[in-house]
Amino acid sequence: MFDIKIIETGYIMADGGAMFGAVPKRAWQRKYISDTENLCPLAMRCVLAVADDRRILIDAGMGDKDLDKVSYYRPYNLQNAVEAVKQSGYTPTEITDVVLTHLHFDHCGGATRKDERGELVPSFPNARYWLSREQWENHLKPNRLEKDSVFADNILPVYDSGQLHLIDEDTLLCDGVELQLFDGHSEGQLVVCINTDDGVYAFPGDLVPTSAHVPLEWISAYDICALTSLSEKERFLADAEKKGYTLVYCHDAKVKTSKVKRLNDDYIASDKDK
Repeated sequence: MFDIKIIETGYIMADGGAMFGAVPKRAWQRKYISDTENLCPLAMRCVLAVADDRRILIDAGMGDKDLDKVSYYRPYNLQNAVEAVKQSGYTPTEITDVVLTHLHFDHCGGATRKDERGELVPSFPNARYWLSREQWENHLKPNRLEKDSVFADNILPVYDSGQLHLIDEDTLLCDGVELQLFDGHSEGQLVVCINTDDGVYAFPGDLVPTSAHVPLEWISAYDICALTSLSEKERFLADAEKKGYTLVYCHDAKVKTSKVKRLNDDYIASDKDK
């Protein structure tokens, strides 16, 4: 069984209309905070799953290499993943695995860093990095909707070091940790399910980025295919509700975790941990 440690790597600000897509502001502003410019604070939350022989980091925040490229998102209170891991009691060399849910900058920028010579290297030198093959292929030739969010320096040093491990189907990373593929937000995004003494914790990434996005039709305009997101989210939430998963929200600035509950033909977040 694994223990779960929540890792906070800072915040960005994203347009509320983009975050909630077709949901009117009159509806989403009752569930999520925004400022006078309609910008919503988004956490860049990661998870460290720890067992006797494994220390698995799930996502790595945005890092600090490309701040000029993402200034629109007004990043603040940043902490790189290496320092966040140290604060959890581990050194970067002790991390055995890094799972990157997808290659958008706010999830994987901390996967690499500049060393003392200014060269880009993997932030966790002894880890195997897990990524879907679809995400890798999209990095090689990004589609137009994602090209401004995918930076080669966040993943190419990992490939060059021989640490990148690509998966093509749902995969058991190790006993107690499963990687599942879901499309919609981005093709081949990984959702991570972790067995703990308190049940299964799931890290759904941008499939369900905040507790406000649990209802099926609350879909971000950042998703490359809304209908696919809807069906994939329904597939995931049906399992989460049936099996009692605890969801860890990567972007919710207020709610870190919750269960989900079926309500008629939809789902809502319940038992929220703020």
